[in-house]
Amino acid sequence: MPRRGENVYKRKDGRWEGRILKPDGKYRYVYAKTYKEVKDKQKNYKEHIRPREMKQPGPVECAAELFEHWLYGDITNHVKASTFGNYFSCVQHYVIPFFEKPGNECLTELSAAQFTASINHYSTLSESYKRKILIVFKTALKEIVKGWPTYSVIMEAVKLPKTENTEVQVFSINEQRLIETAISHSEDIRTFGILLTFYTGIRLGELCALKWSDFDYEAGTMSVTKTVTRVKNMQGGKCKTKLLVGTPKSQRSMRKIPLPAFLLDMHKKYSDQCTGENCHLISGTSTPTDPRAYQKLYKKILKDACVKDRKFHAIRHTFATRALELGVDIKTLSEILGHASVSITLNIYAHSLMEQKKIAMDKFNELHITHMAIPSIAVKASVVNIR
Repeated sequence: MPRRGENVYKRKDGRWEGRILKPDGKYRYVYAKTYKEVKDKQKNYKEHIRPREMKQPGPVECAAELFEHWLYGDITNHVKASTFGNYFSCVQHYVIPFFEKPGNECLTELSAAQFTASINHYSTLSESYKRKILIVFKTALKEIVKGWPTYSVIMEAVKLPKTENTEVQVFSINEQRLIETAISHSEDIRTFGILLTFYTGIRLGELCALKWSDFDYEAGTMSVTKTVTRVKNMQGGKCKTKLLVGTPKSQRSMRKIPLPAFLLDMHKKYSDQCTGENCHLISGTSTPTDPRAYQKLYKKILKDACVKDRKFHAIRHTFATRALELGVDIKTLSEILGHASVSITLNIYAHSLMEQKKIAMDKFNELHITHMAIPSIAVKASVVNIR
């Protein structure tokens, strides 16, 4: 039955459907498993996406305007606000300025190749960010030149740099022990979040979005359904950015993670700090903690533990590496991490998997020595009489 006046319906397949009237008089539909999730999606659309639709591009005259038209066009209806923020930064800071220069006004195979070369030769950009810019550029190109006779040659002109298979940063067992010791000596209960990450592998944004209601003591699980990100404020105002609570990276990132018993016991000890189930675990209020602010606390703990500074994401990599060392299968690990596919897990932790492969092959060596080696046969000398 529909909720009166809300344009929210429960479908026959069990999902909830929400309808939103767009400025052009057409409807946009959102779907979720629960009524509350649909309402959140409607609210997110109205607050963070709809204002961007109000900007209408002028007549398309050059390549720069083609990209601006793409940026503020229908793409806003299909991506999250955080994703749009990434698109905005790449297109506004690199793509549009290049195609506004004299001689680059037309979108051709040559200009696409020249833009690719200009990004690859950008000395102040990291290799990962160069790749990110070119991926966004190619994403825009697919829509802009769709149906053009030169579609294939333009797309082929954009060559993405090869990713380097660098090993991910992880904390050693000894370093992890020092960090956990520093956490136990800290009076700041927010440090519990660092320990929680070491034993669940959740992302920083997911940690900041956790609420007390996300913990189920009877089932012994923790639900990950939201993430906190800092996005560009498209509505203007004094603040250039703002915090946004939205859905995680992918559908697979919305997951339930079984918790070790000691973590549940520690979580219960902090229950007297809870002022309500809708309060966030880290901030203790209805407002989530800014991930950037939490990183400052994390770096303080590293300093107290006398451990080399690493990104917060290194804790997630450490959890995955420990899991592989303990023999957790790759499919289970991928689901706990919330990766979109097992192949992502395999690609990231190939170095750790190689170590496990070596251990596995050593077991075959032991098997051979124990069970397959041919025993030495004592040959009795026979007496031969020669006549």
